[in-house]
Formats: sequence, C-alpha cells, structure tokens
Amino acid sequence: MNIRNIRRKVYYSVLAVSALLVAAGFLVPLLWWGLVLLLPLVGLGTADLLQTRRSLLRNHPIVGHLRFLLEDTGPELRQYIVESNTEGRPFNRDLRSLMYQRAKDVSDKKPFGTELEVYQENYAWIAHSIVPRPLVEDAARSFRVDVGGPVCSHPYSASVYNISAMSFGALSGAAVHAMNEGARKGGFAQVTGEGGISKYHLAAGGDLIWQIGTGYFGCRAPDGSFDPARFKERTSLPSVKMIELKISQGAKPGHGGILPGAKVSAEIAAARRVPVGTACVSPSYHTEFDTPIGLLEFVQRLRDFSGGKPVGFKLCVGRPTEFLAICKAMLETGITPDFITVDGAEGGTGAAPIEFCDHVGMPLREGLVIVHNALMGVGLRDQIKIAASGKLVTAFQIAAALALGADWCNSARGFMFAVGCTQAQACHTNECPVGVATQDPTLQRAIVVRRKSERVYSFHRRTVEALAEVVAATGLDHPDGLAPYHLFQRTSPWEVKRLDELYTFLEHEELLHGHAESLSLYWEQARPDAFAPAIRGSA
Repeated sequence: MNIRNIRRKVYYSVLAVSALLVAAGFLVPLLWWGLVLLLPLVGLGTADLLQTRRSLLRNHPIVGHLRFLLEDTGPELRQYIVESNTEGRPFNRDLRSLMYQRAKDVSDKKPFGTELEVYQENYAWIAHSIVPRPLVEDAARSFRVDVGGPVCSHPYSASVYNISAMSFGALSGAAVHAMNEGARKGGFAQVTGEGGISKYHLAAGGDLIWQIGTGYFGCRAPDGSFDPARFKERTSLPSVKMIELKISQGAKPGHGGILPGAKVSAEIAAARRVPVGTACVSPSYHTEFDTPIGLLEFVQRLRDFSGGKPVGFKLCVGRPTEFLAICKAMLETGITPDFITVDGAEGGTGAAPIEFCDHVGMPLREGLVIVHNALMGVGLRDQIKIAASGKLVTAFQIAAALALGADWCNSARGFMFAVGCTQAQACHTNECPVGVATQDPTLQRAIVVRRKSERVYSFHRRTVEALAEVVAATGLDHPDGLAPYHLFQRTSPWEVKRLDELYTFLEHEELLHGHAESLSLYWEQARPDAFAPAIRGSA
C-alpha cells in the first residue's frame, strides 16, 4: 500500500486493537501482555499527531518513522531509496539535503570535497579572486534591486532572491500562509501565482508580486475578460508591491490549464473571483491583446490602474523573433515594462504534460542571454530589470543567473522544500502527504504555519548568505558586479571556455546599428504590430 494512502490508519488500528485487548483482558488476563508491545506504539503515534516539527509524522503517525529510519541507514541504501522513489526522473540528493538543511538552519557543510566529475563535459564553476572582499553583513536584507522607472509612483526595492509563482489552489492555504509569513520576516517578496490574491497571501502582511495570467483570476469579469475595477481594488492593497503579467511559464509554455469545478471551493472561488463549483479555465493565450504593441499598451493600462506600481511580464522564451518584436514595439510606443521575468523550461513545481516538461520552451540560460542581449541591443537594458526563475536553489545557480544578465532570481522549488515538500510527486492528485500541494484539510494540518514560516525565513537568509560568500570570493561587494567572464565551463575533457566566449553579448544599441549578427535575422523578421508568423525558416 502506498504510504500516502495510509495516513493515520495504522495508528487508529493500533489504538483499536489496544482497546480490544484491554476489554478482552478482563476475561483472559494473558492478553494484557500484548499491551506491552502496543502501548509504546500508541504513545509514539499520539506524540506524532501532537508534535509540530515534522509534517510527515503529523499526517502519518508511526509509519512515517520508516522514512527517517531508512534515510539513516547509510548513503548507499538511502541513494537507492531516493532513486527508486523518483519514477525514473533525475533527482539530486545533495540539493534536496541542502534545501532542508538551510530551511532547518543547521550546518550545510559536506565532507570529502566535491563528488562531481570535474572533467565531465558541461562542468561549470565560478572564478574566485586572489584578493577576495570582506563578507557583507546581513546580506539577506542588503542585497536589493530597485525596480520601477520614472513613470512609477511607487518603485519597489526587491530582494535579490524571492518566492516564485505558486497559486493558492495548487498550494494549500497553510503553505501559502507560511511562505508569506517567512517573506515578511525576511523582507523578500512572494509571487502569488495566477490564482489570485487569497486571504492566505494577506494573512501575514508579506510583500506580494501579484501575478495575472490568461484567466485574469482576481480581476476577472463574469465573461472571463479583464475587469479594471476589480484590478484597481486589489492593487490598492498595501501588500501588493508589483504586478507581473504572465505570458507563459517554464513548466508548460504555450499550454493552458483547467481547475475542475469540483475542486473550486469557496476559498478558491473568492481568490479567483469565480463562482463556487465552476471550472477555472486558463486559456493558452491572452484575450486582452494579440500584438506586441497591444501587450505594451496593456502593461501601461495596468500601471495606470495600479496608481503607478511597477508592472512587468513573465515568459519562457520561445521564438526569438517574437521577443524582438516586443522590443521594436517598445521603441515605437515608448512604453516599457519595469521588469521582465525569464522562466526557464527546466523550471516548474506543479504538474504538466511530459512533453512540455522536457521538450517545449527555452532553458533559462539561453533565454536570459536572448532577453539581455535584445534589451542591450536596442538600448533599453538600463530601463528594464530582469528576473530569472528555473530551479535556482543554490548560491552558485543564483550567481550564474545574475552573471548572465538577471538582476534578481525567484525560486519555487526551494521554498516548497522549506515548508516540508518531500517531492512525493502527488501534486496533481490532491494527496500530498505533507499538506503542501493539496486542498484536503486533513492533510493540510501537517503544516504548522509558525514553524514552517521560520524555515522559509531561514532558507532565504542562509541561501543569500551563501551568495554573499560566493560574491566576496570573486572579489566583489555586491552581486550586481557579476559578469559572464566570472564563469567557466568545460566544453570537452580537454577544453574550457568562459561564458563570454561561449555566448555573444551585445553592446548598447548594437542591434540598432546593424552589427549584431547573432540576432540580425530575427531582428529583420520582427514587426512591432504583429507577432512573427510561423513561416518556414523563421523563429
């Protein structure tokens, strides 16, 4: 039997058998000896139900200890268990341990040095300096990025590391609440996901980046279109610091979604502004615009309706021509977003079709380079900030994204682990064993918000502190000084290149002067009044 379906059955079975033995013992006293074995289990199970430290044990008393017992049996058996529980998909045990250790605020040091094959192709590293800098104190609060140009009345100082988009509905209310409380304590932001702003997003007063998707949930008219009045109402909330328009996501770019009506509870309906029991459909495209100019005009409308808060859009890069068309539209209209979030195809914490998980969309590194180069090439990079998301859970991964053009990073996976995710891969079944990705109230009780919020806070603090150590080792005082020449990658067992040798990086306005060969074909095909047609040979 799968452990996620056992829940408390073993505990209640032990409790029932113990009660029967007590009753039967009055007739056959020898039966009371069975209580010697059962009463300790009853005590253990009761303690599991009442404790607040481990989510798995709160939902799976007694049997949950098997997991921890097996993990303590040694690295060889533990590795076998982990690999056999991932259904054939790759799993990095060291990364999972790192996320748990930082969330629990325990030592994340490891013995015996690197276990990676340093001569393997694609092995990458960051270059340290002979003269490293002093470590920045309180990096979690001092590493900030100012977002919002001159047209913004309410610019925002964002942390270099924030919680990426995860909707209430996909996540439980308890998980959302714990993340928001952790964000408030740590002074960083939580992206709401496209499911609207729920009461759990507002419970602790943490900073929010309100994400609006194709379903316009939270600012949706009865016919499914965008409702300006509802948008104004929600953006007036003090917690809402920025607005992010989701064009596509790394998990399933170009793919819509549906939340069946049976799952639309009163709480989800209130957050999404839809009727209870009615299916929530997220189309694969926006209905408010269908051209690059239309997209930017919608961005401007959102900024005006919000009273001047920073507005940006998120996408997983597909056809470079289409993004360059948006850049041409920026030049023609004079309208620019305050930020652009680049989502890598390798990202995504929820469920998606396997083909979209693995073979649709551009990986983060290539997407970042294209977006950064396009904005540099048209002379707009200094006006627009870039955020990066896509499995960024270590200081090196964050530093690499910043070196390639990002100003800050978002992570979903890291903060899911911080609130107790065990990667049971039951997100789409409503049977998450630790209450993170479920709406089942009996499973959600596993999450004690007070404790999990401390882990969210700790994970962020420890990760940014690790980033500060990496930055100092490179001879820098702030991560905004990271550049492609700080990173090296092995391209074969006998050849190494810096990333500025692997990729071409454009200079200011180089596209406008016709000198950017890497993007010239895409630039010629791009049109500000239409996304590029799917003609043969174009992209």
